Amino acid sequence: MRLTVRHTTRYRYDSPLANAMQQLRLTPPDCAGQTVVDWRIEAPGIERATTYTDAFGNLVHMVSSRETIEAVEITARGTVETQDLAGVLGMEPADAPVRIYGRVTPLTEANQAIRRLAGLVGDGDRIAGFHALMHAVRDKVGYRVGVTETHATAAQTLAAGEGVCQDHAHIFIAAARALGVPARYVSGYLLLEDEQESEAHHAWAEVFIDGLGWVGFDVSNAICPTDRYIRLTVGLDSRSAAPIRGIRFGGTEENLNVEVDVSRAAGQQQQQQ
Repeated sequence: MRLTVRHTTRYRYDSPLANAMQQLRLTPPDCAGQTVVDWRIEAPGIERATTYTDAFGNLVHMVSSRETIEAVEITARGTVETQDLAGVLGMEPADAPVRIYGRVTPLTEANQAIRRLAGLVGDGDRIAGFHALMHAVRDKVGYRVGVTETHATAAQTLAAGEGVCQDHAHIFIAAARALGVPARYVSGYLLLEDEQESEAHHAWAEVFIDGLGWVGFDVSNAICPTDRYIRLTVGLDSRSAAPIRGIRFGGTEENLNVEVDVSRAAGQQQQQQ
């Protein structure tokens, strides 16, 4: 499937910024199941950006402003060819060793309740076990936008019983790491089948299964990623995989608006996430 994406992030400040620096992880990679046909980023300072690959293999553009500003608009857009691999990326060349994804972070620390969920994976068929874990997390944590803070932990969300895709991924990752299984957070895009409530962009988890490699699980939708998904970034959790991170000097209050549109490149009706 050929998908087009337009991802716009707007920042507005109550007072002018003296300076700002931002890391833009807004370029999807060529990898198993997807090939980038064309892609570009429009942002203040992008023409002089410093470009590098971070520890997790994400392409980063470091941009900064040279003038006083009160608003910033960043847009990433392009076309990606996708294939349905039933979530199986397999073995892949990696900038980071697989074992680094066993590292526990504050957002993915397991408590007793998460360890009980992890027990559903069992010692037999790991694929079946992680499917059981995916469905259990989805059953215990209802999908509801706006009920959790940006940096809510896996334990907090499980206790609350409500959250969004970011929270579902954190719980799933925490459970996998509690079993000693490497797991990573994925941020990306999803073509919706119909108009429905969703976040501005999507997130899911991937686990590394011996003999098979990386396999994705989208807890929020209770499926493995298909050709409707585009992988953008990976990391230990939502913080390290954030598409945009930065620092600013000045501006006491920040107003943020994010819009993501994903559609079939063949000209079918555009769907907004």
